Amino acid sequence: MTYLKRISLLIVLLFSLGFFMSASAQNKKPKFKVIAFYTAKNDKAHISYVHEANKWFPKIAKENNFTYDSTSNWDNMNTDFLKQYQVVLFLDTRPEAPAQREAFRQYIEKGGAWMGFHFAAFALNKSAFNQDWDWYHNEFLGSGEYGSNTWRPTSAILRVEAAKHAAMKNLPETFKSSPNEWYRWKNDLKANPNIEILVSIDSTSFPLGTGPKQHEIWHSGYYPVVWTNKKYKMIYANMGHNDIDYEGKTNKELSFTFDNPTQNQFLTNALLWLGKK
Repeated sequence: MTYLKRISLLIVLLFSLGFFMSASAQNKKPKFKVIAFYTAKNDKAHISYVHEANKWFPKIAKENNFTYDSTSNWDNMNTDFLKQYQVVLFLDTRPEAPAQREAFRQYIEKGGAWMGFHFAAFALNKSAFNQDWDWYHNEFLGSGEYGSNTWRPTSAILRVEAAKHAAMKNLPETFKSSPNEWYRWKNDLKANPNIEILVSIDSTSFPLGTGPKQHEIWHSGYYPVVWTNKKYKMIYANMGHNDIDYEGKTNKELSFTFDNPTQNQFLTNALLWLGKK
């Protein structure tokens, strides 16, 4: 065989090998499937976060061999639809219709996994989101009704409380978050034996918030921001509120939740843990 023919054969073999590897990767069965529900109609900061999430999660899904779908149709919160997915995300709100809520409860109690963000845990009586779902807010989340928040959206130093949990893998003991509006809850999560707090606000963050209202600046206290209920396959994370220029009336986005490699590592870890059989 001449030298030229050998080179040509080698090129053909390398091309065939590359095609085979590419096809194998494309045909590789995904580890699990994720469906994200969202509303994205009210607060511009929440809408900004949802749009950002729906760009970031598909990228992470591709890198880690799972699928990511999203929908704003909460009527899809039914048994037939949910059984296609191993993980459900609530990006900004919660189901409101009784049938949707019951379908979600059954999905969770039969072993389905869930991750919720920021406003997904919000409930305040005499608001558009009343605390009228005890199983979700008191049993499942454990947090109960919303208590108060910081303002403006501010980065915090976060402390890892459960270093051995899979969602905390490769995270430092403390890290700086993306800017966020932080929530306080009516229930004491530390007193709930079913709740494992994974991340809290470190005391070096205080004062947290810039006002102008003084009660929206925290000077002390213990504030869980990520936790899991050990009775279920779930994680709640308080992140999910981008900073928006409301005061200047430009509505310009001033910060982004996913501009933070360490925080992103936690979110990726959490999804991989939730999706693991």
